[in-house]
Amino acid sequence: MELWKQCAHWLIQCRVLPTNHRVTLEGAQVCDLAQALRDGVLLCQLLNNLIPHAVNLREINLRPQMSQFLCLKNIRTFLATCCEKFGLRKSDLFEVFDLFDVKDFAKVIETLSILSWTQVAQNKGFMPFPTEDSIADDDIYSGLSDQIDDTMEEDDDLYDCVENEEAEGDEIYQDLMRSEPGVMPRMTELDKRKCCIQEIQQTEEKYTSTLESIHQVFIYELLKVHRCFLADLKNSLSFNISQNLHQVFIRYKERFLLYGRYCSQVEAATKYLDQVANTSVDVRMKLEECSQRANNGRFSLRDLLMVPMQRVLKYHLLLQELIKYTVEPTEKENLRQALDAMRDLAQCVNEVKRDNETLKQITNFQLCIENLTQSLAHFGRPKIDGELKIITGERRSKMDRYAFLLDKALLICKRKGDSYDMKTFVDLSNYQVRDDSSVEKDNKKWTHMFVLIELSGLSGYELYFKTRELKKKWMEQFEMALSNIYPENATANGHEFHMYSFEETTSCKACQMLLRGTFYQGYRCSRCRSPAHKECLGRVLPCGRSILSNTATLLDFSGLPKLEVHQEYYGVPPPPVAFGPSLKLNVGDIVEVNKAEAEQLWWQGRNMSSNEVGWFPCKKVKPYISVSNNSLLQWYAGSIERTEAEQILASRSDGTYLVRQRIKDASEFAISIKFNTEVKHIKIQTKDGLYRITEKTAFKGPVELVEFYQENSLKDCFKSLDTALQFSFKEPESKTASKPTGKNLKYFRSAKARYSFCARDRTELSLTEGDIIKIQTKKGPPGWWKGEIYGRVGWFPANYVEEDYSEYC
Repeated sequence: MELWKQCAHWLIQCRVLPTNHRVTLEGAQVCDLAQALRDGVLLCQLLNNLIPHAVNLREINLRPQMSQFLCLKNIRTFLATCCEKFGLRKSDLFEVFDLFDVKDFAKVIETLSILSWTQVAQNKGFMPFPTEDSIADDDIYSGLSDQIDDTMEEDDDLYDCVENEEAEGDEIYQDLMRSEPGVMPRMTELDKRKCCIQEIQQTEEKYTSTLESIHQVFIYELLKVHRCFLADLKNSLSFNISQNLHQVFIRYKERFLLYGRYCSQVEAATKYLDQVANTSVDVRMKLEECSQRANNGRFSLRDLLMVPMQRVLKYHLLLQELIKYTVEPTEKENLRQALDAMRDLAQCVNEVKRDNETLKQITNFQLCIENLTQSLAHFGRPKIDGELKIITGERRSKMDRYAFLLDKALLICKRKGDSYDMKTFVDLSNYQVRDDSSVEKDNKKWTHMFVLIELSGLSGYELYFKTRELKKKWMEQFEMALSNIYPENATANGHEFHMYSFEETTSCKACQMLLRGTFYQGYRCSRCRSPAHKECLGRVLPCGRSILSNTATLLDFSGLPKLEVHQEYYGVPPPPVAFGPSLKLNVGDIVEVNKAEAEQLWWQGRNMSSNEVGWFPCKKVKPYISVSNNSLLQWYAGSIERTEAEQILASRSDGTYLVRQRIKDASEFAISIKFNTEVKHIKIQTKDGLYRITEKTAFKGPVELVEFYQENSLKDCFKSLDTALQFSFKEPESKTASKPTGKNLKYFRSAKARYSFCARDRTELSLTEGDIIKIQTKKGPPGWWKGEIYGRVGWFPANYVEEDYSEYC
């Protein structure tokens, strides 16, 4: 057996590679193993499997996304630990670029073989390698560097075996909250509902008791909030009444924001606690004494510090379970409002933790870059970093450089060993990206190029990349960075929105949900100072305190603004007494707005379905785009001929489509879609005020029809047309081309997007409210899942979607 295969089997024994990893498959190649190891994460986990806590996983980046800087840092940590804790000599070790650039993968295998023969590894019962004569395989390592450059897939399943501190904290939390199991009789839905309410109260009592045991040491502020919360919770549930339970959660959402600060500091606190306990015997003994007195020694102070982080992330799950067994419509709607509030809180806490990890990453960058006079955090989040070649206007020969791309800036450096000398700082607000494939040669390295050109057109930089795949990744990240600086709808409704870091926790003016994180959480208008999410910029009311009647994008031709209902409203909570009667709303109703101010949460309007007039919460509605406003839609092409539609779609991917107004009859529409390299045309029929392409299914309008066939195949109407409407023709081809290839993806189940979300980099997945997402994995950064929509794959906030949403409707 080849030596690299013996190495792979040893890594599987050590529970570092999963047993079904591709290296075990027939036809597996050595580059499959190299790709799995080259970011250093699994190597660090290997050392922890041999000696627990040999590597502090907080000191490495568990998902470096092939950032060269972070991968090299992980590999160096592995090599240093091999010397310090496993006794390997320097001559036994490979060099960092032997692995990352796969310059000498045979040396990497040799290092792992030496590690496998150490006493520590053998004491674990793992059979070292080689144990048999290995087939000479030196030839397979030649050209490996080229193969690895063309194999840039990221396999998230690889990281399933990596220790998860969140899971450890959850186990402690579950142990603390556990009740003695009793005999469970057959329960009715009402009984189950009572059990849910009982669980909310009992777990809150136990949690508050846990805080009581540690407040003198650390977190009195949290204890104070939860004493009040528990009292209000009990008061709400007294006399077996729970109608106002939702109000307790909504009221405490703002006060629970304290958890953001707690969760961002708990890592430093536990680190300090370990340091003090290790250096002072007296302190360690005192801590053990306190633990014995508080809970019979079951949990240390370090264990208990993990519990608050788990508790705040459980409220939305408890409420979700309660909603399942709540039948009364008004109470169910009220609990959904509380659920939204707790989901928003959980996502906010997760994003604070995530941003703190990002800031640690930025600090690592900062410490390694010389001649840098400002904080990198001022320029946003890191996008990508790595080696490239560059040509400038002053010097026409290619120069080897290392670049760091952030939201607002590009740092071009020269590498000096493990540090970097900054040569050029590029303010991206003054530049645009232009692709240039004229110099590319398919198999030749460093010919793949695009141009970063100044807006004035006077100067720029030619950036060259080793492979076409690397160029594509960098170009996507540049486009994402520029879209963050100049987002769509930045000047909508008279605003001037810019990326902004809010010092205090702030809510979006459009959707009322929190702006999450610790820096550059969203956008602020430089005129009226309104805060907003990127995805909500087009929905913020006109700049200043002006009335909605100036909002052209919401106007239908009747002259009054029209909005569409996206959440039901039955009069609870009621509008302020001084306003007047409430207006009942059903999802899909169109409301004609009479009175609305930017600062008010309540608007007055006429429900065009019932013709009733009244007041309603503004967050229940969204902009209504009528047929006359189809020009705002990504898929609407206006009034064009069939031949023009065919020209537009001819060079696009299969599944790309548009909707056009027919030239022969301006009142009719047609769908043009590319399928099996041909463009097909489908007439949208109108009858009795409804739209359809088959007699089976009819829709209120073309928007609803398109949304339906974005999720359902057209083969139900036309047997030979087995495709959904996948990519609107206005989407850039680079996005539509990111459809998964060849790989059979696993899907757990589907979820429905309750809110829109705008991706911040190429690893994230943009959502539009109502999207159906196929969930691929839930194992990733806390609060994030990975899924697929219309062939696009990426990470999205778990709290933005509702899994198995049909159960809760």
